[in-house]
Amino acid sequence: MTTTLAIPAAQAETAPIRRGQRGPSVPTRLGFPLLLVATAVLYLWNLASNGWANAFYTAAAQAGASNWTAMLFGSSDAANAITVDKIPAALWIIDLSVRLFGLNPWSVLVPQALEGVAAVGLLYAAVHRAVGPGAGLLAGAVLALTPVAALIFRFNNPDALLVLLLVLGAYCVQRACEKDASRWWLVAAGAAVGFGFLAKMLQAFLVLPGFAAAYLTAGHRPLSRRIADLAIAALAVAVSGGWYLALVEIWPESSRPYIGGSQHNSIIELALGYNGLGRLTGNETGGLGNLSHDVGWGRLLGVGMGLDIAWLLPAAIVCLVAGLILRRRAPRTDPARAALILWGGWLVVSAVVFSYAGGIIHSYYTVALAPAIGACIGIGSTLLWRNRVDVRSATAMAGAVVVTTVLAAVLLARHAEWLPWLRAIVPVGGVGAAVLLLVSGRLRPAVARAVAAVAIASCLAGPAAYSVTTAAASHTGAIPNVGPAHHAFGGGAGSVLGGLLDSPKPRSGLLEALARDADHYTWAAAVIGSNNAAGYQLSSGVPVMAVGGFNGTDPAPTLEEFENYVTAGRIHYFIHDRMMTSHWGSSHGGSHEAVDIATWVQAHYPPVTIDGSVVYDLSRPNS
Repeated sequence: MTTTLAIPAAQAETAPIRRGQRGPSVPTRLGFPLLLVATAVLYLWNLASNGWANAFYTAAAQAGASNWTAMLFGSSDAANAITVDKIPAALWIIDLSVRLFGLNPWSVLVPQALEGVAAVGLLYAAVHRAVGPGAGLLAGAVLALTPVAALIFRFNNPDALLVLLLVLGAYCVQRACEKDASRWWLVAAGAAVGFGFLAKMLQAFLVLPGFAAAYLTAGHRPLSRRIADLAIAALAVAVSGGWYLALVEIWPESSRPYIGGSQHNSIIELALGYNGLGRLTGNETGGLGNLSHDVGWGRLLGVGMGLDIAWLLPAAIVCLVAGLILRRRAPRTDPARAALILWGGWLVVSAVVFSYAGGIIHSYYTVALAPAIGACIGIGSTLLWRNRVDVRSATAMAGAVVVTTVLAAVLLARHAEWLPWLRAIVPVGGVGAAVLLLVSGRLRPAVARAVAAVAIASCLAGPAAYSVTTAAASHTGAIPNVGPAHHAFGGGAGSVLGGLLDSPKPRSGLLEALARDADHYTWAAAVIGSNNAAGYQLSSGVPVMAVGGFNGTDPAPTLEEFENYVTAGRIHYFIHDRMMTSHWGSSHGGSHEAVDIATWVQAHYPPVTIDGSVVYDLSRPNS
């Protein structure tokens, strides 16, 4: 393949403007602020419709906003019984927002939306430095309009902060690859990834192979210095991610909450086991079984994840491969190729792990692929466009457009009743644009640009429409999904899954009972499962103990500890729930303490019905 793309062509668009030269065009100058404004509108519009979103994390933010210890450890309640089953870095930002603005959907969700806007801005900046502003705008638009991004940046799961920190790390690596760059850029990249570990644990490390390969390949320093720099960056990762693990491990267990998601009150077990290697192998003690029924290369395109992330994935692969071929003879330090290695490594490693993970994995995890998809498309398509006089580059562009628009029609057909006309228009526009792209090198510049605009619009129409409908709908529960309104995955409020993944909405009579004399107790109530506890706590405003943590499978508290709390008058009510009879946790190596506690309560205290809910008043044992 010809390499008519000279290195100065990639650098010219980022070079400083000298006196007498024409600056960037008006559309180029306005493109970036318009991209940020449009992203902010998409992510902030109708935001309060998501309510408490993931009540599990919102209840922890409520606790952290009122108690510094709860904030530090990510406790589910202000009385510090047990933590969420994640390292709580993502909660810290929300906690501070709730402290400043009070507990409401806006204070919980606006930080997530702003993290999304910042991620789009950083992605633009990174791609801009490598190839130019047009590529940066396209990359940013792809990220902003990926449906799973429109979901997660409007939700309070920790993936939003993870994505922002990883994009920041990628930007820093690109800066570290530049001539005369300070080694502090690579240290900053390591620190960003380390803090990403505090948001989503080992998932943050999936980008490291791409980061290391890019710097080893394209860094301007001698090889020995590059290796030493990577060693220092690895130390930065370890320090910025490890300080918290060390703090929690040396903290006296008696003065902190139990570490949720672990069976031995260990943050290391949580980070490396249940939320670490267990997600790959399926060996997650205390979990509810793996989700490996669709494991394989087709998972990202399948029913479970396709609508979240698949829309532009094939195009990203085409652009990545074509871009690397185009730059194969470029100098070692070529910024465009370095960026492709970085973002391509991120994309490939993450895609393989998500495809073949044998443990618990949810479709919204794929938001971590969106920046890499955007970058590969922005960089690769720009390189192809500049080389469109070569029929092979033109064919690659046309092929990517056809595959993308046909795939969009397939994905849209999964909801055949939703915008059926779009399913027909997208492939027609894509095929028409692809035909003209084949001869785009011979078209007048204005006509060629119009063809490119139609091609981009056809490729983005499907994900953009699905992102808008995602933003327009209300999404709540533990496992959000893209598209029209969805509740948490589960079997409804009356089933065990409903109790596990949904949060109850108690009636006023029960709320009055929980609030009555609540200041005389450490916990106004106890109930099995963190989502159950979150619903009662958010509605009543008083601490509610989550017996057994998220799955009800953690040994916290033990039956003996619970009996001591009751004897000391620290818990007022125990609330009846379907999870009281669940033995899922013990079947996967988890604790059965929660079920034992429920059995003990039923044996020693009479049930009382308050406004339709069955509770046990622990201050009044059987006579």
